[in-house]
Amino acid sequence: MQQAHARNAIAVLGRTLAAAAMLAVMAVGAAAQDMTAPAVARPGPPRAVIELFTSQGCADCPAADALLKHYLENENVLGLTLPVDYWDYLGWNDTLAVPRNADRQRAYAQRLGTGTVYTPQAIVNGAAEVLGSSKSEIERAINATETALASSRVPLHFWHYGAAIIIETGSAPRDAEPKESTIWLAVVQKTVTVTVKSGENKGKTLTYYNVVRELTPVGLWNGRPATIRLARAAIMRPESEDLIVLIQEPDSGPIIGAARLGD
Repeated sequence: MQQAHARNAIAVLGRTLAAAAMLAVMAVGAAAQDMTAPAVARPGPPRAVIELFTSQGCADCPAADALLKHYLENENVLGLTLPVDYWDYLGWNDTLAVPRNADRQRAYAQRLGTGTVYTPQAIVNGAAEVLGSSKSEIERAINATETALASSRVPLHFWHYGAAIIIETGSAPRDAEPKESTIWLAVVQKTVTVTVKSGENKGKTLTYYNVVRELTPVGLWNGRPATIRLARAAIMRPESEDLIVLIQEPDSGPIIGAARLGD
């Protein structure tokens, strides 16, 4: 179902953030053709992608938010914070939540067979769900999914050159049977601090990391190398935002490629 949504979104990119970026890059395409080396690159693939579903109205969530910060600072991990709104009825409307985050979480619940959504929940590599405040559970999920997905990993390089952003995907690993997968571009705000005035976290000042502002499909990967060029200025504010690219198998499946643009 999510793959069909991605196809539809790509087909109407003229009405999306990605469309603006693709149109704007035409002005810088000539310069991008002359690129010889990435201006910014992060060495080595990440150990894992952690998607944290959290809420300002959840008393158990601040511990998970702090744990995600630990992974971002001390481990080779890509982290995404996706605030949800279904606890707003408890007395505080989450100022960062958008409905699409809960929709993404419900899609994972359906595929992984959990039957429900909750916070704080961490989805690791799109392939396992655990309590987002439990380091031991996250570590077990990282190790298990690293092993399970080792033969499916797709090389992914992501950098900026001048005014352009370049995404390059590799081909499918030898003997792998590639599934047509979505290439997602996440625009994340590096840090956001919120003072909660009511609800379960009343009186607390909470800080969130890599808060997803946009999660947009920008292409499909079909097992062959691909290159996508975007205009950086059209999609992000470098002083406060970062970009992450994911390659994800259909129907909220495993994440088989990931990279961060960097500062």
